[in-house]
Amino acid sequence: MTAEQGTCAGPPPDAPRPGAPTPGSSASGALVPDSPVPGSSATEAPVPGSPTPGSPTPGSPTPGSPTPGSSAQEPGAPVKSAPDASASGFSSRRGNSSPPGARPASHAHRARATAWAGARALAERIGRTAPLAAHRLPLDRALGHVLAEAVVALTDLPSFDTSAMDGWVVAGPGPWSVREGMGLLAGRGSVQPLPDGHALRIATGARLPADATAVIRSEHAHCDEAKGLLHATRGVVPGQDIRPRGQECRSGDELLPVGTVVTPPVLGLAAAAGYDAVVAVPRPRVDVLVLGDELLTAGLPREGLIRDALGPMLAPWLRALGAEVSGPRRLGDDAEALRQALISSDADLILTTGGTAAGPVDHVHPVLAEIGAELLVDGVAVRPGHPMLLARLGDGGPCLVGLPGNPLAAVSGLLTLAEPLVRGIAGRAAQEPYRAPVHEEVHGHPHDTRLIPVIHRGDRVVPLHYNGPAMLRGIAAADGLAVVPPGGVRSGTEVEILDLPWASAAPWTEGCFT
Repeated sequence: MTAEQGTCAGPPPDAPRPGAPTPGSSASGALVPDSPVPGSSATEAPVPGSPTPGSPTPGSPTPGSPTPGSSAQEPGAPVKSAPDASASGFSSRRGNSSPPGARPASHAHRARATAWAGARALAERIGRTAPLAAHRLPLDRALGHVLAEAVVALTDLPSFDTSAMDGWVVAGPGPWSVREGMGLLAGRGSVQPLPDGHALRIATGARLPADATAVIRSEHAHCDEAKGLLHATRGVVPGQDIRPRGQECRSGDELLPVGTVVTPPVLGLAAAAGYDAVVAVPRPRVDVLVLGDELLTAGLPREGLIRDALGPMLAPWLRALGAEVSGPRRLGDDAEALRQALISSDADLILTTGGTAAGPVDHVHPVLAEIGAELLVDGVAVRPGHPMLLARLGDGGPCLVGLPGNPLAAVSGLLTLAEPLVRGIAGRAAQEPYRAPVHEEVHGHPHDTRLIPVIHRGDRVVPLHYNGPAMLRGIAAADGLAVVPPGGVRSGTEVEILDLPWASAAPWTEGCFT
């Protein structure tokens, strides 16, 4: 893969991380619910608001260690892994490898966690610095791509005066003498000039004769066949129901700027303007690797096995962002299979699901260290989804986004790292941020950003239940996610909203999920 095809820019230098408020406290004085101890586990834990069993009792971080959510570094600046894997973030996450008396790996993870907004901005910036080489695509293959060159009108639109209605074309004042013949039809060549005082049948889209004054709609005209005269039943204004040459654009006008997503109307406009092909950015190619021996691809969960919810979900989601996605590859908990899949991939982006924490079969970090990958983001201060990661597979290699295995946590990773990265590589414009007030109080995490499924109701958003890290019931009914700052927000507070790329949920969802 060339440097122009899916490379990732390196991260900013390391920076120290001073202390921060202890768990359970909030500098803002906002709503602080009971919560799991941040950093107590690299896996996700439920937060208040989801119908799950009670959470562990909050505790305090190790004395002298960086506390959750603290950072003196520039927002979005991740910690770059050291070349020596034994001193890098890859090995420090492995709990069993820590020497006696060492700080637990989970605290090391918390020390490296990147702020949510910074991680998202970094992912987009990396994507923008790795554009794919543009190519010329026939119109029938350009749908969903992004324009790399502006579409400029190659002709006036319309390119000649045409009739906007079926009816009569007239010249001069009436009544008008009706000229015999079948009249003027669309697609016919040049026509003879129309003398003053004369009228001629005309069809929509037909070219107007020279010196025509107006078009009279059929329903607004009366033809006296005995006398061969046409009378208007309404006043006639010069130029009425005529589409003059250049009404829509003149030759050389820019119709569509660089960065426009090619939609069906865009294809139609390009064709009308004289194009047979457009210059566009290729769709980023994405490989999806599903990890976990416990996953089933069909049937009911049984004997400790569960259905794979991410394989069916991720590919269409990524396609909606403009990516070309291979069918999910299910690798189980096999470190060697994962290594082979990574070193043999020719994708622009690789997504893995699960295996990003510090469990006995979580192989993502060790395999990345083994193949010499560069860790750009190792954990994000967001719930759910904080064990997510972003890496680059060697110089000029593709990026890898490691998603947590819990379904809603994976959605969080998708929106935080994968979506802005794909948008950047594909040349798509970033979503315009907007804010909306929440309908009710929303609990937050003491130190991390929280992403909550919501549905729009009028000018407000309603938080949805069933928003635990392992749940999809809430997000399936949602049309957006609310970005809740640490500590939570009170009813009526405006929060940032992340739109989802599909239509709003049906009205019945409010009663079932709120």
